[in-house]
Amino acid sequence: MKKKIILISGDPNSINSEIIYKSWKKLSKKLRQNIFLISNFNLINDQLKKLNYKVKIELVEDIHNYKETDALKIINININYKDPFNVSFKSCSRFVIKSLNLAHNLALDKRIAGIINCPIDKRLLNKNGIGVTEYLASKCLVTKNKETMLIKNDSLIVSPVTTHIDIKSVSRRIKKNLILNKIKTIHKWFLKSHKKKPKIAILGLNPHNAEFRKNSEEKKEIIPAIKKLNRLKIKIEGPLVADTLFIKNYKNYDVIVGMYHDQVLAPFKTLYRYEAINLTLGLKYIRVSPDHGVAKDKILKKKSNPTSLIRCIEYLQKIKT
Repeated sequence: MKKKIILISGDPNSINSEIIYKSWKKLSKKLRQNIFLISNFNLINDQLKKLNYKVKIELVEDIHNYKETDALKIINININYKDPFNVSFKSCSRFVIKSLNLAHNLALDKRIAGIINCPIDKRLLNKNGIGVTEYLASKCLVTKNKETMLIKNDSLIVSPVTTHIDIKSVSRRIKKNLILNKIKTIHKWFLKSHKKKPKIAILGLNPHNAEFRKNSEEKKEIIPAIKKLNRLKIKIEGPLVADTLFIKNYKNYDVIVGMYHDQVLAPFKTLYRYEAINLTLGLKYIRVSPDHGVAKDKILKKKSNPTSLIRCIEYLQKIKT
């Protein structure tokens, strides 16, 4: 039997029910049988009604002991609401945290292929400077910042060394050991999943690499990390200049590592739009998510693109029994 996929409905005040429905309609009946949605039965039902979408939904208490069906199977989490698309911050926060905690516990079972969380407003996690990547890393007791965010498709992978922190905090977080830990994690994963060593590019932090001044982060932290990685026989080049790499030369690399979130995600999304997924390395299980946000401005407009969620499901579908 194929491993099961855990899907988290995420933030109620979002386009998530729309992209879940649109994805569900494109999946085969066989694949639907292995997907379980952590959500609230009444909330999903009310949201689908408001969108005028029709799909069969069922409550499931035990994902390993249930009647086989291609209905949308709900693992219920309680939530208080009046308007299904305008849920209070407090209710949303409790709902999202309970959903993530349940998904974490379920994913520790080897019969689970992995978890997919639909977009979540990071403020709901009640902790400054963290997203789902960091939240699940803390649940998995990951140490030394070894959890690593990848944005990937079949053409390219990008990864930020620092993730959900303010720009003003980036420079003091750029340290040789942090860079080493992140790139070692990426190299190990790529070698295992692709059966070859990746060709990695690493960007500098400053414009024109701060012209390699002695007190620049490039000279003090990034270049020493590159030299150490080269001694470990990891194929890595840099620090490269961020403002020109994505014109053409990005095609020469399997992985591009940047120093902060938007340095690599902005050009990647410009190139590939929805053809990408967010993958977290270093956890005790596989976690992926669509590569976009909650899009509150698009709620009820029925114009949202489900491609990234579909790619997440396809990625976990390939996980072997």
